[in-house]
Amino acid sequence: MAFLASLIQTLLKAAVIALVAFGGIKLGKKMRDNKDAKTAATEAADAE
Repeated sequence: MAFLASLIQTLLKAAVIALVAFGGIKLGKKMRDNKDAKTAATEAADAE
């Protein structure tokens, strides 16, 4: 029974870590897209 409890605990920890990593990837992509959009708008304004 201790093995099963330990396994469940480890799987829950892994799931939490995976969710945090996934959230970080999504947030990083969103921030990068925002930065790229600002840069493109600035370059378009400078070109005119």
